[in-house]
Amino acid sequence: MKAGIYLGKEALEIRELDLPEIGDDDILVQNIYSSVCGTDVAVFLHGPNTGHKITVGGEFGHETVSRVVKVGKNVTEFVVGERVYPYPRYAKNDTRRAGTIGGFSEYILIPQAKRNYSLYAVDESISDRLASLIEPFTVGCRAARRGMIPLGQSQYVSGQNAVVFGCGTIGIAAAVAFKHFGMNRVMVCDHSDFRLKLAAGLGFETCNTANESFEAHAASYFGTSASLSGKTADIDCWLDAAGAEAILTEFLNLGKIESRFVSVAVNNAPRSINLLQMTYAQQSIIGSGGYMPEDVRDVQEIMSCGKWNLESIITHEFSLSELEKAIRTAADVDHAGNVVIKMAEK
Repeated sequence: MKAGIYLGKEALEIRELDLPEIGDDDILVQNIYSSVCGTDVAVFLHGPNTGHKITVGGEFGHETVSRVVKVGKNVTEFVVGERVYPYPRYAKNDTRRAGTIGGFSEYILIPQAKRNYSLYAVDESISDRLASLIEPFTVGCRAARRGMIPLGQSQYVSGQNAVVFGCGTIGIAAAVAFKHFGMNRVMVCDHSDFRLKLAAGLGFETCNTANESFEAHAASYFGTSASLSGKTADIDCWLDAAGAEAILTEFLNLGKIESRFVSVAVNNAPRSINLLQMTYAQQSIIGSGGYMPEDVRDVQEIMSCGKWNLESIITHEFSLSELEKAIRTAADVDHAGNVVIKMAEK
């Protein structure tokens, strides 16, 4: 089989590897489409330890949709030909390999495969291309869920407002999930007009914070509410899918009373927070990392409901032999949205 191998900063190659041999409890899947993650871009452009933990000389990629092509003699939960989503946290029975399950390889060995654990069935109404985005959409869905106020199982307070910073796949996924969960108004902010146009095409209010006043635009769109320093935009939840330091600072300074902040972006820098001000404002800061099984369920519901043309955020498609070009294209935020690799025919 052909496999994309990570060789370090700005270095990869497509190698011929032996097809994995399955054990009695294992499954072999063939990847159909795989998507390029922002962490794949980061580790390629900047070297090891700048994105997901990826071993130099090893396979990588983790956003994929696959088809079962071989099952071990003890496997009863899956059948050959079934389309599946390999759940990165458990696909290899090793959570350390969540970013390196072999999404850029033609085949993946799924050891001791379990339904709704390491592999999930994919709703037939979801296209192959869109299904390759299930993984990043679950990250965005989890972040949006963390920003909602729960009423009960899978039920949330509706009618509130949210803003999402970052218009990559995860940011757009979070915006869509917010609407799915009952947010009233959702605005998406970024510096890329190209990507903001993709969000606008899905029906979202957008703001390019590089050349317009976020404070004024948000107050105009959401209306106003009270903050410690006076009137401010009526935003209940701020979600950071961009990672710029200024976003948290703006939330603490501009956030209304009882507003909350969800961080899903990679924020490595230590931050200082005025806890007394946050206490008086009754604000909350919430972390969101990864995803859970309920996010896989909800993302498939979102993708299959027909409310949004989600495949429209996929702007480029490449073959596996063009993997380096695909990753470099994904890095160009002013000219590319989501980038996918066509791995195999059905």
